[in-house]
Amino acid sequence: MKIELLSDFFLWCTVINYGVLLLWASVFITAHDWVHRLHGRWFHLPAEQFDAIHYAGMAIYKIGIFLFCLAPYLALLIAS
Repeated sequence: MKIELLSDFFLWCTVINYGVLLLWASVFITAHDWVHRLHGRWFHLPAEQFDAIHYAGMAIYKIGIFLFCLAPYLALLIAS
């Protein structure tokens, strides 16, 4: 497989994953109460714990993007 193809793959993977992360954060910020009520039907969590879970999830997702998408893209960019 060519380095250019892999590099393009990891670039688009990074862009798409950051789009998902931005969508998640924007929905969480703008519709916080609605999302909390929606999830509150199944899980009875206080708002503070709900916020902490989402914040941790976004942080883990961002670290995953760095490790599995951005770092390989930068490594391929340096290697080519």
